[in-house]
Amino acid sequence: MALLHTQYPDLPRHPLVVCASLVENPINLGTLCRTAEAFRVEALVLSDLALTQNRKFRPGAVATYRWQPMEACAVDQLPQWLAERRRQGYTPIALDLRPQAIPLPEMRFPERMVLVLGRELTGIPPEVVAACDQAVVIPQYGVVQSLNVQTAAALAIYAYLGQWGMALRRSPPAPLE
Repeated sequence: MALLHTQYPDLPRHPLVVCASLVENPINLGTLCRTAEAFRVEALVLSDLALTQNRKFRPGAVATYRWQPMEACAVDQLPQWLAERRRQGYTPIALDLRPQAIPLPEMRFPERMVLVLGRELTGIPPEVVAACDQAVVIPQYGVVQSLNVQTAAALAIYAYLGQWGMALRRSPPAPLE
């Protein structure tokens, strides 16, 4: 228990920011919060932090909104926000279905990066993709050529961690209550 209350907020986080400003469904945002916290990403970015109060957000997040650092960036500010992150040393990467996107197994992720997620059904607008340095795609082999945004993000985050290291802790965390 002591770990949770005293040390947990100070444990290191991966220098990966997951930008979900385009994601609109509060259920997807809640599960993204849970995924982001599970892998200790630096921040989860939403279009509006008030979304964390949505009754559909909370069940998917399963209380992880208490521990996961979050930021807000309105959709119309995304290109400028990504430019600012680039000035801070982060590389914006779009998770997108574009033909020129690099397949996930071939992607060499930069250590400090922003993973930009698309809007359900319509993906990432051209002006936001243009603000990214690269795009990555998850190769799929079925009839449906897309995944739920949370599932796609989890795969990309896991691939990033496979390249940059999985373990930030020396010992397993105490159970959360």
